[in-house]
Amino acid sequence: MGNFMKETINIKDVAERANVSIATVSNVINGKGRVSTNTISKVKKVIEELNYSPSMSARNLKTKKSHLIGVIVPTSMPGRLQDNPFYWDLVTGIEEGARDKQFHVILMGVADGDEKGLSIVKERQLDGLIVVGGYEGSLTVEQIRKLNVPSVFMDSYISDPDLYQVCIDDKLGAYQATKHLIDLGHENIAILLGDIPYEESHRYGVLHERILGYKEALDEKGIAFDSQLIISLPTSMEGGYKAAKEIAKRKEITAVFSFSDVSAMGLLRGFDEMGINVPTDISVVGFDDLFLSEYTSPPLTTVHQDIVAKGQTAIMHLLDQIENKRMINYRKVVLPIEMKVRKTTSSVQC
Repeated sequence: MGNFMKETINIKDVAERANVSIATVSNVINGKGRVSTNTISKVKKVIEELNYSPSMSARNLKTKKSHLIGVIVPTSMPGRLQDNPFYWDLVTGIEEGARDKQFHVILMGVADGDEKGLSIVKERQLDGLIVVGGYEGSLTVEQIRKLNVPSVFMDSYISDPDLYQVCIDDKLGAYQATKHLIDLGHENIAILLGDIPYEESHRYGVLHERILGYKEALDEKGIAFDSQLIISLPTSMEGGYKAAKEIAKRKEITAVFSFSDVSAMGLLRGFDEMGINVPTDISVVGFDDLFLSEYTSPPLTTVHQDIVAKGQTAIMHLLDQIENKRMINYRKVVLPIEMKVRKTTSSVQC
């Protein structure tokens, strides 16, 4: 019989090969203790040679951490996560930051008030949560508070000053988008809101702030707000496509401000199929500046936010709570936005 390699390499094997103590190997792996640069290099070389992978379960027992982060996204509509590339970019930023610190990410779609959906937090002993789209009075937000788990709330607009929050200036973004259209001569500007009825939009921070920005731009120019110009359809390409059919019947509308790029992309397709030229016949502005937005036909004018950076910022502040257990001076981080004027807007045609 030939020689067989040892099937399981453990920390003792690494220590013996590197001629150091087990404690030294552990310090190198966990980035702790005082270890010389030469010793660190030697231990890492042996780890690579032996293809040693530290047992995460053993490490978790020692550190009393699961190394799992939950990202909670509201499931107000079926298929929302996979239909909107916004979440792909967001999770990319979160996952990159988590991976750097050897944490893993679990994406969780949770309906408001769904205690069963949140049960995984205790069952898997999650070390922290990033909550997307929470809002004042949300049952889910209240349940998360009671869990007493380190958390960061993203795009949530919750008044509690003790909560860690990451957001953009949604009001300013909507103001700039609307002002851009008004400056081009548009007055009858439709809003593609999403799947929330306008009458309920005040409960949802992001939507409420964007509507306020829209109204402010109208008010500056003496243009009356008309709630009939607000269209509620799902935030998806299909939702935008259906909105295009509805808008085409209303000849007074000369521009559309979609609160998401993904819906704006559906608008472009719908208008194209009906022979409505963008921007000659109607102008379209989106919000987010998804990676696909500059490749639409024509390229989409939109409000840019760095979605990946938003995810990275959220995970950075969450890990700061988990690992350092120290108070952070700034509880709310507001990231910048800017208009990206491309080819889907033009002056109103007489």
